[in-house]
Amino acid sequence: MEHTVKPESFSFYVAESTQHALDILAQEGDDSKILAGGQSLIPLMNFRLARPAALVDVCHIPGSERITVDNAGVRFRCSVRHRDALHSNEVNAVAPLVGQALKWVGHEAIRSRGTLCGSTAHADPAAELPAVWLALGAEMVISGPHGERHVPAESFFKSFFTTDLNADEMLTEIRVPPAPDPSLRRTAFQEIARRHGDFAIVGAAVVIDLDGSGRIAAARVSALGAGEVPMRLRSAEAMLVGSPLDDQELLENVEAEVRKSVQPPGDSHASARYRKKVTGTLVRRSLAECAETPSTYEGML
Repeated sequence: MEHTVKPESFSFYVAESTQHALDILAQEGDDSKILAGGQSLIPLMNFRLARPAALVDVCHIPGSERITVDNAGVRFRCSVRHRDALHSNEVNAVAPLVGQALKWVGHEAIRSRGTLCGSTAHADPAAELPAVWLALGAEMVISGPHGERHVPAESFFKSFFTTDLNADEMLTEIRVPPAPDPSLRRTAFQEIARRHGDFAIVGAAVVIDLDGSGRIAAARVSALGAGEVPMRLRSAEAMLVGSPLDDQELLENVEAEVRKSVQPPGDSHASARYRKKVTGTLVRRSLAECAETPSTYEGML
């Protein structure tokens, strides 16, 4: 049986602006795709699992590689690469969960080319960043023929590899809101894979905001690989609020609640039972890490 590792023929465009990219998408129709880092799309094309008739390269749009950090939080434009976000002192100061998760993304070569918006729009349920955006309460900025719209991360991911993006739209920015009090925020990210750099089997992202007495004022817990989209674990979050973070009995109860509440799929990589068990374990480990680690925030730079 013959196997091909080359894509079918396609048209290639280099967008000079967001509007130019949108014009091309409108011109080419539903069979066109945005190309950012290409670390997910190009392999799919090479194996002919994806067959777009046209690619629109957005990496040369002026300012598309910009990261903005201010009192409104962090804004990642559409061509920001994993490597640049991972090594940004400003991002690590005000949104350390992003860097904590990016360390798990592939290998250095992947992080040097892949983009945050590209990975997010690809919407792999085992990807790190979608779960991070849920935990951080991030917002997706989508540009299309009718203007700009803002979609919360929780409403953006619809199903396996499916998002709220229409064929004539593009994800132009991801916005992460600031912490209420950076000095009282704790974050952690955990995942498990067969080997470092492999796709995650399951993972967990945790954001904890403490009150002045050391109790949990707010909690956001999300899981990846535990369903067809990244998910908020709301029942676990509710158990955490009002309790001290270092309560070991609480962490054990949260672990049990996570295992009860998630209904992950099973496949050739891991059984549903294994995913269910490990998701609970990773949430507990993430919470324990938050309890042990002082805030890594240094305030807004």
